[in-house]
Amino acid sequence: MKVLIVSLVAATGLMIAGGAMAADMPAVAKKSGCVACHAIDKKVVGPAWQEVANKYKGDAGAVAMLSTQISKGGKGKWGAVPMPPQPKVSEAEIKELVGFILGLAK
Repeated sequence: MKVLIVSLVAATGLMIAGGAMAADMPAVAKKSGCVACHAIDKKVVGPAWQEVANKYKGDAGAVAMLSTQISKGGKGKWGAVPMPPQPKVSEAEIKELVGFILGLAK
């Protein structure tokens, strides 16, 4: 677990402060406009990424499902507001975002 956390810190810029994780979204989240609808710790338009991480913790299909959700969009999983497709976000960027989100699981 410690190696995973250290790797996640290095890969995403997470900082551990006082035993609690103080996370800053990756640059791709800001560049791609994810922050308009998502926050790490609270619902905005879409669900909090912490809630997504906790829901899919340990789910072997989570990476593929979330990657598809980002690239193609979806609806109904988190309420009435649909997730619009993000076709301009590259596969590498989606992989980074999904890794960051799932890395928030508690």
